[in-house]
Amino acid sequence: MTQSSPRITKAVIPAAGLGTRFLPATKATPKEMLPVVDKPAIQYVVEEAVAAGLSDVLMITGRNKRPLEDHFDRNYELEEALSRKGDEARLAKVRESSDLAAMHYVRQGDPRGLGHAVLCAAPHVGEQPFAVLLGDDLIDARDPLLSRMVEIQEREGGSVIALMEVDPSQIHLYGCAAVEPTGHGDVVRITGLVEKPDPSDAPSNLAIIGRYVLDPAVFAILRQTEPGRGGEIQLTDALQQLAADEKVGGPVHGVVFKGRRYDTGDRGDYLRAIVRLACEREDLGPDFKAWLRSYVTEEMQAP
Repeated sequence: MTQSSPRITKAVIPAAGLGTRFLPATKATPKEMLPVVDKPAIQYVVEEAVAAGLSDVLMITGRNKRPLEDHFDRNYELEEALSRKGDEARLAKVRESSDLAAMHYVRQGDPRGLGHAVLCAAPHVGEQPFAVLLGDDLIDARDPLLSRMVEIQEREGGSVIALMEVDPSQIHLYGCAAVEPTGHGDVVRITGLVEKPDPSDAPSNLAIIGRYVLDPAVFAILRQTEPGRGGEIQLTDALQQLAADEKVGGPVHGVVFKGRRYDTGDRGDYLRAIVRLACEREDLGPDFKAWLRSYVTEEMQAP
């Protein structure tokens, strides 16, 4: 039996990580501000939340993350300079990020894991369902994963997690879900979760990727969750409790995503994301693809 859930309007984006895999680029620049073509990675994530109808965005930040706040704020000096030049195209791009959503910020303080970062959002979220979007995962705008997750949560209640099939040998890099079918092709019911299992112990090859729509009951569980793998408070552990006892916060469903996802926390995938997105741009794609073909041909012919 389904239930009606309150309309989701709030998104939480944990952004307190140090970005050590991208050093030295992230020594003084937050990893979330690294450009993907000509926009910082974090802007794609906020745009995804807004496209799914979430107009209130809370970022969980830490030290040296002030550029995130500046990017989503107005820059009157730059706007005035562009206006005087009559450069309306660039002026619109500058204003775009500051007009996206109502932006809020809170510092995580101690880096105690994703579960702790989500718990930092409790005073802002209150007693309403909310979305969590991890900044390292970019979901192509043509594949509206978050909108589908919101739809399922508002119909079924409880929480919804994004899942993606991975090679079984890679499942140890992810949280992993045990599932059962629901009769809806892309929707499964989650019966158990385990964080970064050994491939021989994994209940499936369905990996948790960085999108969640959560019932606020998760906060009470996170307050009682002991540090797990890596000495951190794991969101997966709290979701496992929700899946084990639906009376606490409703069922936990998964949406199996088969679309385009880019892991910008990985240097290779970050570069691949830039190439793919640049190739698909009307203003950049034709010239860039011509150069890319020429470059690849030369590399293949090189001794």
